[in-house]
Amino acid sequence: MGFRSKIKEAKRIVVKVGTSTLTYDNGNINLNRIEKLTRVLSDIVNSGKEVTLVSSGAIGVGVSKLNLKEKPKDIREKQALSAVGQCELMHIYSKFFGGYSHTVGQVLLTRDVIEDDRIKNNVCNTFDILLEKKIIPIVNENDTISIDEIENIVNFGDNDNLSAIVSLLINADLLIILSDIDGFYDSDPRHNNNAKLISEIEEITEELEACAGGAGSDLGTGGMATKLIAAKKSTEQGIDMILANGKDPEIILDILNGKEIGTLFVGKRK
Repeated sequence: MGFRSKIKEAKRIVVKVGTSTLTYDNGNINLNRIEKLTRVLSDIVNSGKEVTLVSSGAIGVGVSKLNLKEKPKDIREKQALSAVGQCELMHIYSKFFGGYSHTVGQVLLTRDVIEDDRIKNNVCNTFDILLEKKIIPIVNENDTISIDEIENIVNFGDNDNLSAIVSLLINADLLIILSDIDGFYDSDPRHNNNAKLISEIEEITEELEACAGGAGSDLGTGGMATKLIAAKKSTEQGIDMILANGKDPEIILDILNGKEIGTLFVGKRK
């Protein structure tokens, strides 16, 4: 529990929510959950902390907005859906955060941000100014021009990897990834009833990586493997990461109060 008490001191926090957190099983937008999420994050900002939200779900919201029966397979259609869905998603966030007297700013990133120092510097400056002005940055990959996440080849993996990159860019103290699973297990709990939740992980070993096999949920693209990659990236730079279930966003408040929830990947202390 020693590591958990340090979580209370985290001032700069990145929260990542996946498609499964933002939508119902039928693919429609879960407005109740999004409203709760915005209330909780607004309250955290009111307490004096800085919050950046990394949000997946543009394509899922696009599917819902256009009343499609399923997510299309064609890359061009997915990119067009993302354009529609991102607009709708930001409208929803802006409306809900505005109800709690908070302003949001959209930040769409592509992988160039980590490959080009000038772009990286510009992005860091943007984040700094937004946070300084108490504006909540809402980050997504720019799916309309980047196919990395859509094809799930590289890189951002339903934004798990992106959330770790954002954490590094803004020098965060804590990354919270909300998913549709309670944390990191020693085996897949969907197939093994005896799977045990691991509360704290200080080192990501090959054995742990072997436990992370398997695909993600139907609407998202990120599985446990991408979450482990995000954990590795964050913890190597001294950033703590917690993986927890996002079905009730108030869990974030419990996490920040140091309660033993989900799995804590302990950042390497410098």
